[in-house]
Amino acid sequence: MSGTGAAVDTRALEAVLFVSDEPLTPAVLSQALEVDRRTVDDLCAELQRELAERGSGLVLRNVAGGWRLFTDPETQPIVERFVLSSRQARMTKAALETLAIVAYKQPVTRHQVSAIRGVNADGVLRALVDRGLIEEAGRDEGPGRPLLYATTPAFLERLGLASLAALPSLAPLLDASAGPTDAADLAADPDDGPDDGDEAAEPVVDPDESGPDTPEA
Repeated sequence: MSGTGAAVDTRALEAVLFVSDEPLTPAVLSQALEVDRRTVDDLCAELQRELAERGSGLVLRNVAGGWRLFTDPETQPIVERFVLSSRQARMTKAALETLAIVAYKQPVTRHQVSAIRGVNADGVLRALVDRGLIEEAGRDEGPGRPLLYATTPAFLERLGLASLAALPSLAPLLDASAGPTDAADLAADPDDGPDDGDEAAEPVVDPDESGPDTPEA
């Protein structure tokens, strides 16, 4: 394939493959790129050639029935050294925020974590998986059946907790307008809020958002 159209198509293909954390089947790529499966095969072959010709640090492989980007085998020593050193590095603020979201809302999808943080959480989730603090915990029943993430026993060990039930209460972080009893109830079951229809069911997401009025004693 050649020409401007092909270049645009392979860039789109590369972008879709880059943001995926698992192999993408021809059917999924066909739907994402809005082309037929034969075109997908041609585009993947073209992208493989382009990556090789420009000496990219990435290679495209067909594995487990789908296509996925991998680091070039020749870069293994450098990548391995970086990954091993990053495991010992102190956790960033982004990693701590993401870990807290997973801990309190698990099992949770990548999209849900990203929506709460307001930024893409793919890289941070991968880093936390690599550290052994979170793990894949099945798939959600919603459209696309996205992966679910949950904390690991290593997470409890690092925090010195006997179980997830020992996690600190979120009640003190809830909006000050909610009474102590209501705050504890909302932290335990955000869906079991006041009867006035106020949708302050996610106070953890935005503690600054006004919560429900304090009910009269």
